Formats: sequence, C-alpha cells, structure tokens
Amino acid sequence: MAAEAEPPPPSPSATGANPSRNPKRKRKPKPKAAGPSALNPNWAQLQAKLPQRPAATHLGKRKHEAGPPPQAPAPAEPSSPAEAEVKLEPTSDDASLTKAVAIDCEMVGVGSDGSKSALGRVTLVNSFGNVVYDEYVRTVERIVDYRTRISGIRPKHMNKAKEFWVVQKEVAELIKGRILVGHALHNDLKVLLLSHPKKDVRDTSEYEIFRRERKRRSLRDLAAEVLGAKIQQNEHCPIEDARAAMFIYNKHKKAWEKSMKEQLRFKKKLKKRGKKKPAESNVNDPNVPTVLL
Repeated sequence: MAAEAEPPPPSPSATGANPSRNPKRKRKPKPKAAGPSALNPNWAQLQAKLPQRPAATHLGKRKHEAGPPPQAPAPAEPSSPAEAEVKLEPTSDDASLTKAVAIDCEMVGVGSDGSKSALGRVTLVNSFGNVVYDEYVRTVERIVDYRTRISGIRPKHMNKAKEFWVVQKEVAELIKGRILVGHALHNDLKVLLLSHPKKDVRDTSEYEIFRRERKRRSLRDLAAEVLGAKIQQNEHCPIEDARAAMFIYNKHKKAWEKSMKEQLRFKKKLKKRGKKKPAESNVNDPNVPTVLL
C-alpha cells in the first residue's frame, strides 16, 4: 500500500499574509482605554493637588459618617467684665416725685484740719431711678479738703453751688411725708441738719436680712450681691449711689414693708401695755389711798 503524501509546508507568502495565525507568535495585549490624563495632560497635575479622601472601609455606611467626624464648635470666649457689668439706669422716663425717694450726700472737709464733714452735694432720685433733685452746696465754713478722691467734688463745682440753707429747705419739702431710702441715712440727715420719722426710713445698712453676722455692710457690697452692679470703683457718684439704694429697696419692698408694719404693731401693743400696767398696779399698792364712794 503506498504511503500517503505529507501535506506541503505553508508557503512563506501565506504566513506573511496572515501572521496572526503563526502559533509561535504571542498575541499582543489589547490596549487599555486611555484615562483622563491621556485626554488632558494637565489632569494628572490637578489630581495630585486635590486632597485624597480615604476609601470606604465597609458597606452600608451612613451618609453622615462617610466623611470625617464633625468637629465640636469652639467654646465661646467669656464676655469681658465690662460687658457683663450691670449698669444702674432708670427703669422709666417718669421723673415725678414718687411715694418713696432715695437720697445720697457727698461731704467735704471743713474746720482747721478738714476732718469735720460738711454737705457738698445732695441728690434725690424717685422710685424709677430718675433724678428729682441734684445740687452742689456752698458750705457755711471754708472748705479745707474737697475729698475729691471719694466725693468727686472740685472747686469749679462751687461756682454754681446753692447756699446751704436754701438746699436744706428744698430737701426738707421734697422728703416730707415720703418714704426716705438710703444707706447709712443718719450721716446724710446729720449734714443736712434734718430729721425724718423712723417709720418712714428705709436704710439698707440697717435692714436685718442685709447684715452679715449682725454687722453693717457697705452699699458697694450690697449693690454687687443684690443687683450685680459695680459701684464706687473710683470717685463716688451720688446719683449712682442713690439709685442703687432705691433698686435694692424695690427688690425687697414687699417683705420690707411687711416687716415694718409688724414692727409698728408690736410697738403699739407695748405702748398699750405700758399704759395699763400703772393703773393695775395701783389697785394692790398699799401706799395708794383707797377712795370710798
């Protein structure tokens, strides 16, 4: 039997015509799609400048957790002492005389060494804190010490000052029949050479609930505690001091007036008892003769 003839090898022209069919030649990898950098040469530089965000670590993450945790707002800076300070200002535009008025006086030094106090300025405010009277006073004796550091009075203020007797009369008429409010009022009334009924006096230095260990406290301390206001930091202002005393009284007016009424009732009872005791004691007194009718 005749052997089968082997197939002729492929011709070079055939292999050259279709080189991809060559089993020994590796196929070229398919070119990948060009990224944005191929389309835009500046994209790579721009992308490098952008902040890189970390990839999500797990699925199902909520939207508000995708980014970095929100930072807590910075605590607000505490307000400065000037902003937090309470200013004593009138509570109304009403400048009329009210049932209660507050008074404050500033003194100057007279006498040989200036140690004797004399009235240099007097101020009255109504229950709303409005000024109803404010006058500088020309002293009877020569002023030796103006005490400016505390009183705030200077020689120039005496140019328009009123005579003492005029001021005394005007103040007496203003406070007559009214509740007089102030701090350490005995000092103010002393330099004015005036008196006032005790039942109509409301002294913030004498009110029991304002005392500390039965000791009187300064108006400056009371204003800071009761009103949250700073007064008398440098020179004293009689308007501010009178206003502070009035506002302290207003805050405790209800309890204060109730206490005053109770004190008056108690004094009346004592007077009645004092009148009855002598009459009752005379009945059994052997030294008193018995009158037969």
